[in-house]
Amino acid sequence: MVSAARAPRRFSAELMGVFAVLALLLAAIGIYGVLAYFGQRTCEIGVRMALGAAAGSVVGLVVRQGLRPILAGMLIGMAGSLAFSRLLAGLLYGVSVTDPLVLASVPATLLLAAGVACVVPAWRATRIDPMNALRSD
Repeated sequence: MVSAARAPRRFSAELMGVFAVLALLLAAIGIYGVLAYFGQRTCEIGVRMALGAAAGSVVGLVVRQGLRPILAGMLIGMAGSLAFSRLLAGLLYGVSVTDPLVLASVPATLLLAAGVACVVPAWRATRIDPMNALRSD
């Protein structure tokens, strides 16, 4: 009887979890797609590498440029989630709307996914041969 009584809430929680994982995956793919555009700036990166820029500085450049709008979006999202916390209170079971663990782990997870999505284009940018990049323009 207890299991049958909890079934609708459990189904809602599982469904919300599946959608959350899908949203995180779509966000990471979208971030990767946008940041892969930075890899098309071969001439600029080639000039930097030809002038002696270290691979670490090029990776730092691409990652900084990628994470800046992500951090701004995370701040806006956190403010929005706190603003709509009263609406979400009815959907949560066993956790408070302002639970510090949740409020810290969600941005950390999104930042980790964004960081992974930033690393691949940054790594590709460091593998550009400066001479080929300068000749392509």
